[in-house]
Amino acid sequence: MIALNEIGFSGPARPVEGYGPGFFRVGGKVLRGPVLVSPEGAGAWAGDAAALVALAGQVDVLLYGTGAVMAYPDPDLRAAVEEAGLALEPMASPAAARTYNMLLAEGRRVAAALLPV
Repeated sequence: MIALNEIGFSGPARPVEGYGPGFFRVGGKVLRGPVLVSPEGAGAWAGDAAALVALAGQVDVLLYGTGAVMAYPDPDLRAAVEEAGLALEPMASPAAARTYNMLLAEGRRVAAALLPV
């Protein structure tokens, strides 16, 4: 028999509950377009490096969801994030959302910048 444990989340950070063409659902809210989910909560993301750089010191892991398929991030975006002392971990957005949820459940300091599928 398999035992299931309910996962609890504390603080303002919430898991990614779902996604579809052009949207993500986080904390019961549907967010359209690119989103940034972080220890502070979730909201629209303009795709700018400044919002990611602002996470320096607040997160240990920064996931970058590149949409429906894995792609390389813009070199200028990556350089700005790495200059701030963060490592950008690119992967397809579905994988990034799953990884974000898993790390969040473990209590890790994680954020995810997600481009829609």
